[in-house]
Formats: sequence, C-alpha cells, structure tokens
Amino acid sequence: MATARAERRLAAILAADVVGYSRLVEHDEAGTLSALKVLRQEVIDPLLAEHQGRIVKLMGDGALVEFGSVVDAVACAVAIQKGVAENQADIPTERRIIFRIGVNLGDVIHEVDGDLYGDGVNIAARLQTLADPGGICISGTAYDHLQGKLDCDYEYLGERALKNMERPVRLYRPLLEGTTARTASPRPALPDRPSVAVLPFNAMSADPDQDFFSDGLTEDITTALAKLKGFFVIARNTMFTYKGKPVDVRAIGRELGIRYVLDGSVRKSGNRVRVTAQLIDAASEAHLWAERYDGDLGDIFVIQDEITASVVGRIGPELLAAEHARESRKPHHGLDAWECVVRAVFLCSQLSEESSRKMLPLLDRAIGLAPDL
Repeated sequence: MATARAERRLAAILAADVVGYSRLVEHDEAGTLSALKVLRQEVIDPLLAEHQGRIVKLMGDGALVEFGSVVDAVACAVAIQKGVAENQADIPTERRIIFRIGVNLGDVIHEVDGDLYGDGVNIAARLQTLADPGGICISGTAYDHLQGKLDCDYEYLGERALKNMERPVRLYRPLLEGTTARTASPRPALPDRPSVAVLPFNAMSADPDQDFFSDGLTEDITTALAKLKGFFVIARNTMFTYKGKPVDVRAIGRELGIRYVLDGSVRKSGNRVRVTAQLIDAASEAHLWAERYDGDLGDIFVIQDEITASVVGRIGPELLAAEHARESRKPHHGLDAWECVVRAVFLCSQLSEESSRKMLPLLDRAIGLAPDL
C-alpha cells in the first residue's frame, strides 16, 4: 500500500508570540491563560477566518498560521495587532497581552498531518523575534508581493543574518497607526562610498541555456565588483528577488539606498551571444555608460569571464568619474578619505605638473584618515 508523501509548496507564513509571556504567567497564571483564550476567541480567530488563514499549530503563547496569499497574511497581521491593541486598551500596562508577529513568503514542506516545516517556517519564526512589541516584521520576499496592494507604509530595516540561515534576509516593518519610522527616511544606512546594485541580466528568450548564462554573468559581475576597494555592492541574493519583474531604478535606489544600478540583457542567436550593459544613476536615471559585447558560445565560461572583465574594467573608471562630479561640488575642507581619493584620481588623469602637485596632499590626507582604503 502506497504511503502519502510530504508536499512542498510556496506559502505565506505568520508566526505570532506573546511578549513577556513567562512574566505574565508568573504574576497571574489563571488570569493570563483565561485572557489569552478570550482574546483568541473574540479577536484573533475571527480575523484568521476572515483572511483565510489556517492554524498550523498553537504553542501556548504563540501560533503558526498558513495563508495562500501574502497579502492576506500581512493584512491579517495588521488587523490582529490593531484588534488586540483596542481589546487591551483598558487593561493595566503590566497585565496587557501584546504580540510580536513575523510574516514570510517561502518554501515549506507540508506533512500529511497538516504540520509545516522548512526555511519558510523557520524564517517567519525568526522574524517574529525581531518585531517590536505590538508590531510586525516581514521578509523581503513577502514585501515584494505587497507593493500597492495594502493601504500601509513600510520601513526598510536592512539585511539581517538570521540564526541558522545561510543567507541574510531583507527586513521591513509595516508602519501601523500610531507608529513612526525609526529614522527620518526608510533609506538604509550604507557606507559613504559609491554603492552599486547589479540587476539580474535579462535573458531575451525562454531558452534555459540563455537563462543559465545570464544568471551566471550577473553573479560573476557582482562578485568581481565586490572585490574592488572603495565600492559597496548589494548582495546577489537581494538583487535576484527582482528577477523577471519590471523595475523602477529610482525606487530601487530609494529602497536599497544605492547610488548606481547596473542593468543588462542577453540575446542568443545560434552559437552567438550579444550582451548589453548600462550603468545608471539611481537618483536621476541618467545613463552614465553603456556598452555592447558580442562573442561565440564555444566555451560559455570563457566568454562569461571575458565579458565580466570588460564590464568591471569599464565600470570602475566610470564610477570614479561620476563620484568626482558628485564630490567636486563639495568644499575642500572636511573631505573624508574616499572623497580625497576621488579627487586625486581625477587630478592624476590630467597628467600635468600642477595636477600632480595638488594630488599629493589629497593622497596624504586619505592615508592619514583611512590607511586601509
């Protein structure tokens, strides 16, 4: 007789937990358990039903819930936090039941008994611990499916390495009523260096070999750029969430806090491949540089390496030129090490005695401020 097998699928997972549950129980066990039961019956369960949420398991002070839609999952999380806050408004602060909620969209394993396992579940549980009391923390994969679908603003919290997770996860929090952003702007704080995001190169056909080539090229260019001193490059895992989606360069700049975006495409005809690449200023959407490469696919890795070397070799000077245009508007006093280097490189390109004389003090200052730069 054949046995039922576990099913793997994509799901939106909501993980919730009571803040300070042990303290509440220690103070009044019977009262806390009774209040939590009433709260579930009167507020939480009706909202889960309204948003088509399936309770996977209850864990004393917490719950794990599966949704078929990430929009339903986040809408339900927002409604729960609002409903719980209203329900507990008249309760003394030290006895209030307050939840933290994490929401993730990811791959899960569905067992025959209804339980769920996998990274999709684990990440949701980790996000719950990072949420503010009474707040919600959602993953980048969940956020990517929410744009414009809920009447809610979000604050980008940066990337975070989660316990037992190999890849860092982008974090966002919905700004619920009565809360404000932690900073004046949702733009993440990145090093004061030229920051670059490499969008996944677009394969212009459905040929899986072409898709393999474009993904490999994107990864190679990202890795090579990351090795250049002075440049901050957004991780490939973050950028691959944009694959196959229409993108707004300015929105990416605001969301990731980057100055420049490298975009490109791959087209294949027979054994020939054509790659185009362009460097874009994220704030103005001005094209700073563009190039086209043609080659034979006799050895896919050789042509990949050649194009990577060419792109990276050109981008470095173009970024320096763009940075010089940006930094040249600043007064000379108070320059940091990177700004000194940018100006010195520009002066070096002038190949004159006067420019060399002006360059040396800038390099001395850069070395004094940041010897490792």
